Amino acid sequence: MVFIPPPHLASASRPSYAEAYNNILAAHRRSPLLAASSVIILVAPDIDALCAAKMFAELFKQDDVMHRITPLSGIADLERMRDELITYSELHTLILLNIGSILDLPSSEWFGDFPPKVHVHVIDSGRPQNLSSLFGEGEGGERIIIWDDGGAEHLDEERRAWETLNNDPQPSSDEGSDDDSHQDLNEDSADEGVVSPSRKRRSTSVGSRSRGKRRRVDDGRHPRVSREQRDQYYALLDKYYMSGTFYGQSAAGVVYILATILERVDNDLLWLAILGLTNQYIRCRISRPEYDKYHSIYHDEVSRLNPPPPAGDTYGLAALSADDMSLRTTDELRFELFRHWTLYDAMFHSSYVAGKMGIWKEQGRKRLTGLLAKMGFSIPQTQQLYAHMDMDLKRQLRDKLDAIAPEYGMIELTYPSFVRCYGYHMQPLSAADAVDALNALLDVATGVQIEVELDGARNGGEWFGGARVWRAAGRWGVPEANETANMHDNGQEEHAAEARVEERESLLVRNFWNAFDALEDIARLREAVGLAKSVHQAIIRTGSSIIDKNDVRMIKGYRIVQLKQGPDLALFTHPGVLFRLGLWLTEVLRDRVKGVVASRRNKKKSLPLILACLDEQDRTYLVIGLNESIDFGDVRKNEFGLVFLDAKEDSGARTRHGSFDTNILEVNEADFEKFIAEVYRANDKY
Repeated sequence: MVFIPPPHLASASRPSYAEAYNNILAAHRRSPLLAASSVIILVAPDIDALCAAKMFAELFKQDDVMHRITPLSGIADLERMRDELITYSELHTLILLNIGSILDLPSSEWFGDFPPKVHVHVIDSGRPQNLSSLFGEGEGGERIIIWDDGGAEHLDEERRAWETLNNDPQPSSDEGSDDDSHQDLNEDSADEGVVSPSRKRRSTSVGSRSRGKRRRVDDGRHPRVSREQRDQYYALLDKYYMSGTFYGQSAAGVVYILATILERVDNDLLWLAILGLTNQYIRCRISRPEYDKYHSIYHDEVSRLNPPPPAGDTYGLAALSADDMSLRTTDELRFELFRHWTLYDAMFHSSYVAGKMGIWKEQGRKRLTGLLAKMGFSIPQTQQLYAHMDMDLKRQLRDKLDAIAPEYGMIELTYPSFVRCYGYHMQPLSAADAVDALNALLDVATGVQIEVELDGARNGGEWFGGARVWRAAGRWGVPEANETANMHDNGQEEHAAEARVEERESLLVRNFWNAFDALEDIARLREAVGLAKSVHQAIIRTGSSIIDKNDVRMIKGYRIVQLKQGPDLALFTHPGVLFRLGLWLTEVLRDRVKGVVASRRNKKKSLPLILACLDEQDRTYLVIGLNESIDFGDVRKNEFGLVFLDAKEDSGARTRHGSFDTNILEVNEADFEKFIAEVYRANDKY
């Protein structure tokens, strides 16, 4: 068995996280080559993985373990890194954060050919997980260690089917034709984000790297399985792999459990775990009941590690001292960055408020103003920064919202969360605010020109500098000059395209380290709040324009939005920003359109939405598929990864997976229409 259970499911014969971590320390201390290349952490570009990497860095620092953190953009980047890592003679531990759970990692395609001393630890919240990585045995399988959250305990039937089919002798000649097709399907199951018994799950960017023959767990003979039973097993695995992507416990949450076992928890590690959980919730990766389950755990931890708040300060408005860095529990309003913005702007840019009031229309904006007036908040009060509002109004805000907001349909205006005090450096920062700021850095800290509003400079007019162009500070702030334009002018199109890919990867690395440094740099985090505001403003501008112009097309059960022009077009070529626009659109459409049955496998109604944004420089479309629930707080599995791969194969479109999310794809502009046409046809298959 190569997955390790959480501590409450561990036993003497089944070690848990602490034993795996101690094995890393033991391997490092007995290694004759103590170098940063002996322990390498590969990190996906998302907040959860970022926080988990920071937590591992702190633990390794305490144990004097030299290590290296490397951010990766997607499967193609992982492939390149795999070919580089196999040449490292000193490497003995590889940690994958939100990377690789769906890949057949024990195969020679990935890490099966690495030296026996190399162990690969996988902490990935993405589901489903590859059964070969979970249950594979032998030398290759035992070196892949999945840090499981307890979900593998419920895969008994899938494990039995996988082991039976993996160990089943070659079918006899009278069964050959049907079973050979099953074997071929099994051998082509690896993909850069989706694995299934279907040959159509083949990667669009992995290239020509081929799979080896199906591995045997051992050489012993096993009872033959009837054709009927074998078909049932294939159907079970097909259902497991093709049900769509979903998410388990956050990677940061898993590392926090490790820190708890090691008795090293503190406020910093707890805050990082909270950020990982909050990122999952506000990005609609986990449902409200799942969020509440982990929130209750962190609630107890906050109470254990922090002093009680001042009497009467139930909303985390006051710091205990100039150096107060404590954590507190709170009921968080579904307003965007309201502690750092004006109350009106925070409500105006909230997707929840937008969906209930229709703020993209003049009538909706009047309703918002009417709500504030009915609460007794004057226009001057709501147009100044929340920090400068009258204290009595701030104390009365929650009670008045509870009394009046239900008249406007806003009955779920708050959710339980946490805030962190930063002394006198800045206003208390909620977990959602911090996630917004860090996401802004991950997406657009460098690589795009965006204006940031100066606090207090509103209504000053252009002559008084109400905004400035964002420029990331620190060592990762200034990107190196690129020569892409010169190459293009000289007609070297192929080299220019390669240079743009390299530039994009370089920007991703810079953005990652900007966000990584902001986790402990208060000044940088405070600046990032302003960047997050600008991103929200771009989302509301573009989203309102889409709805006003009726740019949402309904075709065969799918709603599709195609962005080809606009002042913020370059901003939405970044997957994270386009994804957030998609969440905003599904939120505001939830109460205004009827849900559809987007899958033949799942009869629940949902809101399938496809967004496509044109990259004018690369002449490609960035395509994202979302499958949101029509019920607020519920979550649906996302099957767009499967749909996109089928559409790519059937259409022959030139595509590229530049992300670890299978529902994100780049499609050549010339092939976009035929690709989308196949997506519509694929609706009948799922």
